[in-house]
Amino acid sequence: MVLNTTYNNKDNDAQIIQLVGRPFSFLKQLQMRGIGSGRMIIDKVSPKLERALLNGPDINYANIELRPKGILVRITRRLDNFTWIIPYYQLYTYMTSGLSIHGQGEFLHFRNDRFLKGNKEFIKKMLNLKVIFTKDYYI
Repeated sequence: MVLNTTYNNKDNDAQIIQLVGRPFSFLKQLQMRGIGSGRMIIDKVSPKLERALLNGPDINYANIELRPKGILVRITRRLDNFTWIIPYYQLYTYMTSGLSIHGQGEFLHFRNDRFLKGNKEFIKKMLNLKVIFTKDYYI
């Protein structure tokens, strides 16, 4: 589900909390050594996301925020902000020529550059949280 989060909206916040949970507490964020990635350059997106988000030849950036039951992919396009909510049970990642995130029949591919390489530890942390989530709920 993609939401326009340029402006604060209580309905959007309620949907995010329902799907992926509340943000980690400050103490938990310190223990995890951060819950947000650095920005990464978007290389390709699925056609449905392209129509909704990426109009024009501008470079678009995104970052990822971890939540207890999923991730939030925050996409910046000019002055607008969009949030793609992906619960862990719908999240699939592939490392091809960059990082590709798939969920809900859509995908987002990040360019393989210094921004992606700087987020290598964060990606490992995200995948470990997905494994912990699936172990707790499906075994």
